[in-house]
Amino acid sequence: MPAELTDFFYLAALLGSSGCMLLLDWRYRLFLFRQPLRALLVLALGTAFFLLWDVAGIALGIFLHGPGPYMTGIMLGPELPLEELFFLLFLCHLTMVLVLGAQRLLESRQQR
Repeated sequence: MPAELTDFFYLAALLGSSGCMLLLDWRYRLFLFRQPLRALLVLALGTAFFLLWDVAGIALGIFLHGPGPYMTGIMLGPELPLEELFFLLFLCHLTMVLVLGAQRLLESRQQR
C-alpha cells in the first residue's frame, strides 16, 4: 500500500522548522555555526538524554504511541516513532539557540 502524502506532514513540519532554526543559527552564529564540534556534541548528548527518557517512559508504560494521520508509521522501536527523534533534535537545537540568543541580547544591552 503506497504511503499517502499526509503521512509525512508532521515529519515535513519538523524538518521545515529545523531548517528555519538552522538558518537563524547560521545568520547569527549562535550555536552550530559558532563552535560546530562542541555544538554537535551538546546536541547529541541532549538528544540521547531525551531518547533515554522516552525509552524509560515507554518501558514503564507511561509513553504510548497512538496512530496519527500525519505520521509516517516508521518506528525506531516499540512505541518510538521516527518523528520523535527529529522532534528531540529540534527541541535541543531550539533550546540552545534561545539560550545563546538571549545571552547575546543581554550582553549587547549591558554594553550600551
